[in-house]
Amino acid sequence: MTDGATGGTAVSKVVGYDVPAVEAWIDANVDGLEPPFTWTQLEGGHSNLTYKLTAADGTTAVVRRPPMGELLPKAHDMGREFTIISGLGSTDVPVAIAYGYCESPDVTGAHFYVMSYVEGRPLFESADAREHLSAEGRAHVGTSFMDVLSALHSVDPDDVGLGDLGKKVDYVGRQVRTWYRSWTASAEAATYDTPVVHELHDFLLERKPEQGPARVVHGDYGLHNCLFNPGGELQAVLDWEISTLGDPLADFAYALNGWTEPSDDILEGSDPPTLVDGFVSRADIIERYEERTGADLSDLAYYVSFNHWKSACIIHGVYARYMRGQKPSDDVDLDLYRARIGRGIELSAAAAAAIS
Repeated sequence: MTDGATGGTAVSKVVGYDVPAVEAWIDANVDGLEPPFTWTQLEGGHSNLTYKLTAADGTTAVVRRPPMGELLPKAHDMGREFTIISGLGSTDVPVAIAYGYCESPDVTGAHFYVMSYVEGRPLFESADAREHLSAEGRAHVGTSFMDVLSALHSVDPDDVGLGDLGKKVDYVGRQVRTWYRSWTASAEAATYDTPVVHELHDFLLERKPEQGPARVVHGDYGLHNCLFNPGGELQAVLDWEISTLGDPLADFAYALNGWTEPSDDILEGSDPPTLVDGFVSRADIIERYEERTGADLSDLAYYVSFNHWKSACIIHGVYARYMRGQKPSDDVDLDLYRARIGRGIELSAAAAAAIS
């Protein structure tokens, strides 16, 4: 499954694809895939239109394109995803096999790519962990999750053709400036501003650690973007469209912040998978990452603060779009969005206060 998919249903009406044209392109450009295909939409993920293709002989693949409609210039970059999984395919990072990329919109109205289908299930909420993972699997997820991230951060991007993926310096500084602009631009529409955000912005720039060698950073590395088998082994990492080069410790702290423990103060309406009995602790995954990478984690509190602040800014921007009416808010818990902004600021400030 791909794109955070949790399942799918074979469909007769395929959205966003000229089926005969795409199947003809695949027939001409991808070895081992022979149309016609049964198209199964993979649901439960992001807005990219992602389908499983099943040939008459049982051979499978996945096709993926951006959503319909006008897009921001750098959003939903399928070429970027294809380049990254192509580059990482020779490493120890588990990714789908890159089969082919169509950069011409003439075939189906947008660029798209084809990759292998990987069995597994992402973990969005506690029900996913209870239904999919064995007891041993829940205990193993954290180890596998960190081993894969460690493998990613051990790859020299120049060695796998990804050295031009992005700027190699000042990743955190650029991120702080970018998301601060988002906060200030969204504050009026969101009817939400607080001096703490501005104080944290200044703090994060003033106390920014020196960055080590640039590595590929996923940008949204979490259990929701990984496919696991029932034994808790990570089968593939998904959704590379916002990946770039940067500070691996920022990537690690983002994953760490998403690893919720039962003793945490959980927002009403949140139901992360790691609340189910059997998952290892945050301390365990910190130890595993440190052991596997040899990273100096003395500045970890800074990166934890940075990621909570950044997440608050991102959610704030999404919330503002809902409030402007730019995104349909039917069945969206806007109170939870607002609460998540506040919680992110609170956790960022707490981590910053722990820095001597």
